[in-house]
Amino acid sequence: MSSINLDTDFYETEDPIWNPALLTIPVPGIRRMVNLASTMEDVIHLSIGQPDLKPPEHVVEAAVNALHAGQTGYTMDAGLPELLEALAEYYGERYNRTLVPENIMITTGATEALYLALTATSAPGREFIVPEPSFMLYAPLIRMNGGVVKSIPTHAENQHQLDPQEVIDAIGPNTYAIVLNSPSNPTGTIYPRDTVEAIVQEAAYRGVYVISDEVYDHLVYDGKEYPSVLSCCSDLDHVMVISSFSKTFSMAGMRIGWLMASQGAIKKLRRYHMFTTTVANTPCQWAGVAALRGERTFIDNMLVEYQRRRDRLVDLVKATPHLTGYRPDGAFYLFPSLPEGVNGGNVALKLLRETGVCTVAGETFGDSCSNALRISYSTSLDQIEAAFERIIPWMEKQDW
Repeated sequence: MSSINLDTDFYETEDPIWNPALLTIPVPGIRRMVNLASTMEDVIHLSIGQPDLKPPEHVVEAAVNALHAGQTGYTMDAGLPELLEALAEYYGERYNRTLVPENIMITTGATEALYLALTATSAPGREFIVPEPSFMLYAPLIRMNGGVVKSIPTHAENQHQLDPQEVIDAIGPNTYAIVLNSPSNPTGTIYPRDTVEAIVQEAAYRGVYVISDEVYDHLVYDGKEYPSVLSCCSDLDHVMVISSFSKTFSMAGMRIGWLMASQGAIKKLRRYHMFTTTVANTPCQWAGVAALRGERTFIDNMLVEYQRRRDRLVDLVKATPHLTGYRPDGAFYLFPSLPEGVNGGNVALKLLRETGVCTVAGETFGDSCSNALRISYSTSLDQIEAAFERIIPWMEKQDW
């Protein structure tokens, strides 16, 4: 009887029973590394992209209270009305613009919101401009429906900043949308206001959508202002903005995200949403109401902790041979580059096997960044220190 590798065989099979679109979905690089690490002992994870902090107590209590109150049925397909109202008020106050509940749809995490936004708009011949490195969901979701990905590489020596003119020059007659992610996974880069405004304004003029993944919009350090697409557009006719509670309130497993757009776009997407997950988790939507309506010292304390880790990680990467780092302004990732021509996938694999430190290969986030590693600091400072006690001497022995 032949051996089957469930991590790869399902993705790579050409059995005609499967939709050929599945062939556009790569084997997730993160999953490969984490699965291998699960077979090893004494592994330090710098690979996980979720907060290690517990959610606020009042958020947990709200979910428990909802369960006890029997709030376990379906909500409206757009989401719990109380949560829609709370989000409209919150974003309206934050960005000084008028939003109504009809501009918002609650989804099963930001992942479903991205799925809906990209697969509902992607079609054969339509081009989507995607800066690289990029979160691994974007390109496969676009290609599943025949869309074309036009990548714009960014680099560690420039802090992975995006040149807005390069984006504008890339817009062509078949360009349908530009996908932005700031703060970025995997780089932690925040695009400044003038970059976002230039892209959003040109896109609106050219009739091109801007789909903005803003799940890390509160993880912004050094007191910097966060320039959301919502604060840079005159109207919502050509934008979709996606976020969630996962990172901000450490609610990743509770799976509550949302998509904000024009009322017309939301109406269309609600129909699509009804044929995917139907509605998001009801008790956890009540937890989201509590998160928005309650006190937010949790966020302040989280920022202090992550900034402390960020600062230390920047110093450690600087002290590591063969890594070129920078100072990320947000999220909880650093994406240092290796010497030109060095394959980050091979390095990550060898590093894990020989030191027990788990990172993620740069190739997971695009073809242009194969000589890089993603390092997450959503783990304790002690774990970060212990990891580099292994990484630095290991790197010193490498001859590239």
